[in-house]
Amino acid sequence: MTAPPVHLEVRSRLPARVTRKPPLLFIHGGYCDAWCWEPYFLPWFAARGWPAYALSLRGHGSSSGAEALYVTGLDDYVADVEQVVSGLDAPPVLIGHSMGAAICERMMATRPVRGAALLAPVPPAGLMPVAARLAATHPDYMSHMIGFDPTKLSSELLQVLRPFYFSDGVDRAILRDALAHLNGESPRVLIDLTLRLHWALPKRRPSPAFVMGAIDDRIAVPDDVRATAAHHRVDATILPGMGHMLMLEPEWKLAAAALAEWLCTLD
Repeated sequence: MTAPPVHLEVRSRLPARVTRKPPLLFIHGGYCDAWCWEPYFLPWFAARGWPAYALSLRGHGSSSGAEALYVTGLDDYVADVEQVVSGLDAPPVLIGHSMGAAICERMMATRPVRGAALLAPVPPAGLMPVAARLAATHPDYMSHMIGFDPTKLSSELLQVLRPFYFSDGVDRAILRDALAHLNGESPRVLIDLTLRLHWALPKRRPSPAFVMGAIDDRIAVPDDVRATAAHHRVDATILPGMGHMLMLEPEWKLAAAALAEWLCTLD
């Protein structure tokens, strides 16, 4: 059963003047919170006329629900997004990263959505093939992620994890802030994604979709991104370079510009 509403942290940047552009709601991936959109994406899109919002899902950031994170499911995260959507002036375009993209897909399959951008998404086959690939190619990464606890970090652990999320060129200040926003994740949601609860397509007219990834992403590799794009019957946008957290990479403007170009095609 979906849990009752919780207090949710929402970060926002608004245009200097009222525009006719739809609001954007950014949804973070696993193990982080809404902060990841704050340094670059929220102000960049607001400066171009889009009201930009980002939420921290329950149990993440300053949102409540940490005590129940262990039993939180994917549909509870969907309820969080809907709670924020209900408070906006107009239906937003959803923009999800990694696990956040899976939340968008769950919503696209079960209810009307104005449009959704899926960045570095979990592939339609779910997390199991991703975990199997990582276990075979990078067993050190998988051993550290099993039972990951952000309160028990070491320099060795950070050295192992960094290449999977960031390229070598990421600003040190960004890395420091990202470390401060590391979060535990719901094991139930990870099971839900293994069971592919996000993958179904709607029986009605599908929502407009945009799918984007990066060449150097070790988690959502280009083939995974292309599989998601094919699932939604759109072309994948694969950007050069960049790690998994593409919204924080030095080349983040490439990702923002590609997303903005797609947004301008929506009614």
